[in-house]
Amino acid sequence: MPNPKRKHTPQRRDKRRSQNWKLEVKSLSACGQCGALRLPHRVCPSCGFYNGKIEVAPKAAKTEEGKEKK
Repeated sequence: MPNPKRKHTPQRRDKRRSQNWKLEVKSLSACGQCGALRLPHRVCPSCGFYNGKIEVAPKAAKTEEGKEKK
């Protein structure tokens, strides 16, 4: 088995390793009901719809005192 004749520099080693740390951007799709951006195949957090049906009741907006609006 051949062995390297010279030591690879840290720069060369780090260039090779640096390709794997980058994060991928999450793909977002528009909700069919409200048009808000959401993750695909998940319930819309703003309106609670998934696949044209309401799955979860949307969260009620809160006022400054911490009480729910009616």
